Amino acid sequence: MPYTSFKSVNWQRDIPVKMATSRIVISARQFTTSVAQAQFVKPPIQVYGTGGRYAHALYSAASKEKKLEQADSELKSFRNTLQQNAKLQQFLNNPVVKKNEKTGVVSDYLKGQKMSPLTVNFFGVLAENNRLSKLDEVFSAWSKIMSAHRGEVVCTVTTAKPLDANKQKQLNEALQGFLKKGEKLNLNLNVDAAVIGGMVVEIGDKYVDMSTATKVKQMTNLIQQSV
Repeated sequence: MPYTSFKSVNWQRDIPVKMATSRIVISARQFTTSVAQAQFVKPPIQVYGTGGRYAHALYSAASKEKKLEQADSELKSFRNTLQQNAKLQQFLNNPVVKKNEKTGVVSDYLKGQKMSPLTVNFFGVLAENNRLSKLDEVFSAWSKIMSAHRGEVVCTVTTAKPLDANKQKQLNEALQGFLKKGEKLNLNLNVDAAVIGGMVVEIGDKYVDMSTATKVKQMTNLIQQSV
């Protein structure tokens, strides 16, 4: 029976997972690094953390089946559903609910929405591995990978207060200098009072903290060390 393997290279030891179209089988066998590297389709950017590992695996599987756009559309659809259905989200995040119950609910819902076996199986694996509480991380990592796949560079800038139109324009012009030929900037502006002043910039897989809060923390640490 043909199957799609969701597996990572030295990232997660509870995978590989054989994704059958009719069931999910968690395999305890270990694949060698060389075999995994030969079969794994590397994403355009590296995204770290639990969400990144699963997003990488989905990208590899969807690439092999030439279903990247379909997987992207279905993930966005399910993400929107969770944002609009608080009860479903609470159910999936509830640690008391057994994973087989979550697996059944997720599978039945996605199949009812006529989603592809690839997407159904992917979320089934997340349920089986008790990772449905990490869905926000998975969705975020997937979005970054697909933006990079399309030549977009995702940049998130966090400031203590909203930037006015003039400052937004200056920021946009400055960030263009980080782009390579053919790349497009996908800029997201966030506001967080904890930053105090300055800004925190995440562009691609780079992270630059120029916030006043971090500078104050560094100064405090230096003062404490000298006492």
